[in-house]
Amino acid sequence: MKEEDVNRCQIQEWYPKFKSVSIRTFIHELPESFVQYLLDDSGPFLLPASISNEDAFPNRIHNPEEEEDYQVSEGSGDEAEALSAPCFPELELKIKESIETLGGAIFPKLNWSAPKDSAWISTSGTLRCTTFSEIALLLRSSDSLIHDLCHAYDSCSDKTMSRPPKFFLALRKWYPRFQPEMEFRCFVKGQKLVGISQREVTTFYPVVCEKKNKVEVLIEEFFNDNVRVKFESDDYTFDVYVTEDERVKVLDFNPWGAFTLPLLFTWEELEQKAREGDDLELRIVESRCGVRPGLKTAVPYDYLDVSAGSGWDQFLRNASEELQQQTKSPEAGA
Repeated sequence: MKEEDVNRCQIQEWYPKFKSVSIRTFIHELPESFVQYLLDDSGPFLLPASISNEDAFPNRIHNPEEEEDYQVSEGSGDEAEALSAPCFPELELKIKESIETLGGAIFPKLNWSAPKDSAWISTSGTLRCTTFSEIALLLRSSDSLIHDLCHAYDSCSDKTMSRPPKFFLALRKWYPRFQPEMEFRCFVKGQKLVGISQREVTTFYPVVCEKKNKVEVLIEEFFNDNVRVKFESDDYTFDVYVTEDERVKVLDFNPWGAFTLPLLFTWEELEQKAREGDDLELRIVESRCGVRPGLKTAVPYDYLDVSAGSGWDQFLRNASEELQQQTKSPEAGA
C-alpha cells in the first residue's frame, strides 16, 4: 500500500467524484487550532464555548449544588485561565448553516473515519448530531479518531508523513430510516470486483437472504457503471448502501488490507480469488449460526488491530473455521 492509495480514500478526495451516487455531504476544512484541541489530552475535558449557547446535553437536568463543586475559585487567575473553554466561532457558524441545509441532523466524519466508538456518550446513543457542540463532544471523546490524526500512513510502504497536511470535517445527512443490514463492503483487486460482504455481521437478517441474488447484481452493475473507471487505485474496498427502491449509494472507500476489516472473508481468501479469477461472491449472514457477535465492538470495525499475530487476527481465524464447520453441519440451518 502506498500513501497515494490512502489519500484517495479521504472523503474530501473521493466525494466530489461520486457526489451524484452518494449521500448528501458538506465538507469543511478544520483550522489547525481545532485539530490541536482534538489532540490535547493534557488538561480537563472541555467542550468549546458555543456562541449560539448550544448544549451538547440539552435534556440534562442542571443541579446548581453539584455544579458548585466544579467551579474554580476566584483569585486563582492561572487556574481560571487554564480552564477557560476554547471557542471556534467561524467554524461553528459554518457548521450550523450546513446542518440546517441538510435538514437539521447529520453524522460527522473526519478524513477517513467517523467517531463510532463515542456514540454511547450522545443523548441518542448514535452519531446523530444537530449542533456544533454535539459534534465536538463526539470528536473529542473518540479514541479511534487518533488513527486519522496520527497513524493514517503507518501501513504505507513509502511512508513519509504521519498525518495529512489538512484535516476536514464531513457533515453527512442523517437518514433515520437507514437499515444497517443493507450496507455492504466491496473488495476490488486489480480493478476487478472479487468479493462483497454484508457489513453488519453481528445479527441475522432473514430479509437479506431473500434479496441476496438481486443485491449482488445491483452492486456489480453499480461498480461497473460508476466506480471502476472513476476510482484511480487498483486495489481498494468501498462500502455501499442498497435502498428500498434498489438504488445503490456509495458510502465510503478504504484501502485494501491493513486496517480495513474483510468481515465475512479473510484477506487470504480474497487474494486467492483474485489470483484464480474466481466468480464474484457475495457473503451474508445466512443463519443465526453465522452471526459474529465478537465484531460488535465500541471501536469502529475498520480500525481494529487485525495484523498477523494480533488477538483479533487469531479471533477472526477461529471464527472463520467455526463458521465453516457450522455451515457444513446438517443442523446448521435449524
